[in-house]
Amino acid sequence: MKKIQEYVNNHSLEVQAFFALVDTTARLIGISEKYWHSLGLNGARIRLLVEIAKEGGSVLPSTLAGRIGVTKANISVLLGPLEQLGYIRSSSHPEDGRKRRIELSPEGERLLWEVLPGNREIIADQMKSLGESELRQLLAALHTLQKGAV
Repeated sequence: MKKIQEYVNNHSLEVQAFFALVDTTARLIGISEKYWHSLGLNGARIRLLVEIAKEGGSVLPSTLAGRIGVTKANISVLLGPLEQLGYIRSSSHPEDGRKRRIELSPEGERLLWEVLPGNREIIADQMKSLGESELRQLLAALHTLQKGAV
């Protein structure tokens, strides 16, 4: 047991940075989730709505699945409750009737306008421990990591 304990506690700089990023992200997501739960909402569902909004309010389910890192089969399961709540609607693709598009409904857009500012404020407060220069460096480093990720 001692050998595995030593192994999991001794990392290269790259692995230390990775786990620091994972741990920090998990803590920030936990803070964000607490906000969503206080409103009776689910952070994962809000993220789906945000991703649809980022695409201009309409997206293919396969594109959405790729954006959030789930399979095409799982995206349907995740979208079902949002459609039942009236936050999204499904329509035929204009060029290929076999495909469907997911659209943010007016109710979904209203929800985002209502709840996102409070969430963004909480997250911004958490990030204030970094100065502007540090935030720019962090963004640059994360962008570099995103470009290199396969």
